[in-house]
Amino acid sequence: MLRRYSDRGLTMTSDNSIESTMHESRTFDPPESDGNEPWHCSSLEQYRALYRRSIDDPAGFWAEAAGELHWFKPWDKVLSYSPPDARWFAGGTTNLCYNCVDRHVEQGFGDQIGIIWEGEPIGSDGPEVRTLSYAELQQHTARFANVLRKHGVKKGDVVTLYMGMVPELAIAVLACARIGAVHSVIFGGFSSRAIADRVHDASSRIIVTCDGAWRRGKVVPLKDNVDEAIKMLDEVRVDSVIVCKRCENTVQWDATRDHWWNEQMESVDTDCPCEPIEAEDMSFLLYTSGSTGKPKGIIHTTGGYMVYTATTAKYVFNLIPDQNQVFWCTADIGWITGHSYILYGIMPNRVPTLMYEGAPNHPGPDRFWDIVERHKVTQFYTAPTAIRAFMKWGDEHPKKHDLSSLRVLGTVGEPINPEAWMWYHTNIGKEQCPIVDTYWQTETGGHMITPLPGATPTKPGSCTLPFFGIDAAIVDINGIEAGPNEGGLLVIRKPWPGMLRGIFGDRERFIETYWSTVKVDGEPVYTAGDGARRDEDGYFWIMGRIDDVINVSGHRLGTMEVESALVSHSAVVEAAVVGMPHEIKGTGIAAFCTLASGVGADNALRSQLCEHVASEIGAIAKPDVIRFTDALPKTRSGKIMRRLLRSIAAGETEVKQDTSTLEDFSVVAKLQGADES
Repeated sequence: MLRRYSDRGLTMTSDNSIESTMHESRTFDPPESDGNEPWHCSSLEQYRALYRRSIDDPAGFWAEAAGELHWFKPWDKVLSYSPPDARWFAGGTTNLCYNCVDRHVEQGFGDQIGIIWEGEPIGSDGPEVRTLSYAELQQHTARFANVLRKHGVKKGDVVTLYMGMVPELAIAVLACARIGAVHSVIFGGFSSRAIADRVHDASSRIIVTCDGAWRRGKVVPLKDNVDEAIKMLDEVRVDSVIVCKRCENTVQWDATRDHWWNEQMESVDTDCPCEPIEAEDMSFLLYTSGSTGKPKGIIHTTGGYMVYTATTAKYVFNLIPDQNQVFWCTADIGWITGHSYILYGIMPNRVPTLMYEGAPNHPGPDRFWDIVERHKVTQFYTAPTAIRAFMKWGDEHPKKHDLSSLRVLGTVGEPINPEAWMWYHTNIGKEQCPIVDTYWQTETGGHMITPLPGATPTKPGSCTLPFFGIDAAIVDINGIEAGPNEGGLLVIRKPWPGMLRGIFGDRERFIETYWSTVKVDGEPVYTAGDGARRDEDGYFWIMGRIDDVINVSGHRLGTMEVESALVSHSAVVEAAVVGMPHEIKGTGIAAFCTLASGVGADNALRSQLCEHVASEIGAIAKPDVIRFTDALPKTRSGKIMRRLLRSIAAGETEVKQDTSTLEDFSVVAKLQGADES
């Protein structure tokens, strides 16, 4: 019989670092290759050899990886580094759109499918499905690139994209890359104020949007939001708004500024070769979500990002062309996950990438599994919060569908609770699919710490081992490396090709945010902002954001570990833990829990859960307050808005936080009135 945890407990060391001895005892070996789709990396020994080479000879390792892609002109030098500034493949020229699309056409694969798209509404004939071959994508991206040029867009100009998950969004992104324009994709769940802030910061004079987007059977009024955002701008003038017709909803129209997508596409031709782009030229801006104050525009460049995303996608998802693979990342392209693992990492590997427009439970809670079955998805990549929702909705929904096409499962966005990992493993993977629990950030461009599906034994809740080239460590504030199971700050000591190059227009903030916290051997290192630990096998466990570490009576507790303990109880489907003011302790623990179907919410259960946490971690981790709720406040992308929960736990009656990405405002109102006795 397997134990769930052993050696429980957390303490604070004399140097104020986090010390954790909470262990997951279950380990799952990677499956053997079936011979038809061999693993790119097929053993832990092979991983260790490749990893050691990537650390000892980064120039040789990454030159070889870059050689698998197309370059108009080879680079002069693989890497130049003076912390915090790195230059990758300087002197070389390439093009992201060419490597995603045109290269495949020129190599004779133009008829193969590049993108599979499914809309949310289901009509009498079933859902709307479109497939786009690489040849069709070449024509569409060339046409839209010419549309952009017609509107005065030049290399280096920022084009703002605020669209639903329609094929035209992918086309617009790739068209920008085609001519060297910088795209700034804004997630369709953002408010007008958020759009205005981002357009202003980027000085963008052109916006591409849709009339609306489908979400749970309702229309999200994207064009209306853009119109409101433009009214808020004073220092930046938007000259052109190009509108893709999707929902046929009524929109306001400014004939001097607004243009229909289809009419613009009909007025240009398909002659638009990909521009050679310098490797260190900016490819896109992506504003980090959830921040307060001025938006933080993360800068990614072209060559290094391209090489890193294509390489991580190849190894982490075991992408192999011509093997009937279909890759599905359920994220929105408005997030870095969509940039890297719907488009830029997947398409260079010549495996079809699936885009879905809508919600996971529309019209029913089995929508995702219906999509997997019909499209024969082989790699499935989603967020832990979605997995916990699937658990709550019930095992019967995946059981209704044939999921035998699946080969690799992945998680992204936040650490996954061990019990959610096990549910995913059992109910979706049927205990046959390796799970790649990927740790990375908007700033890193691609996966940083992750299993490789054919090589890495996995432990539920651990992102396991660093990807090639990632020199990750756990250190204290003085840069001293922590021992096994001693928590601390997660840092990256060496540069990697996908790393951010700055914050747009704010050099000081770039250094202050990522490079000023810790020095190792006198040199600044990239600080991820996450607390973590490394166990006796060298596996990494992410404990949550540094600001999600709670100091209770002088003991520092990782919120993720308390959440994991709560979710390991059979009554709890999802939990979010935050700090709250406490008269005696300074900071207490507030837990917000969503319960399994049929479980009664009462004080007896509260007491039971407190004792359960105490037995799993220690008495110091017992929640001071437990609130039961039907739902947690989440963004449209599925992330729990813990800063809102902190405000609620503190008893604030007025929400002062940015709620532009909140999916359901009624959740906050209900929580503010929830019984906490």
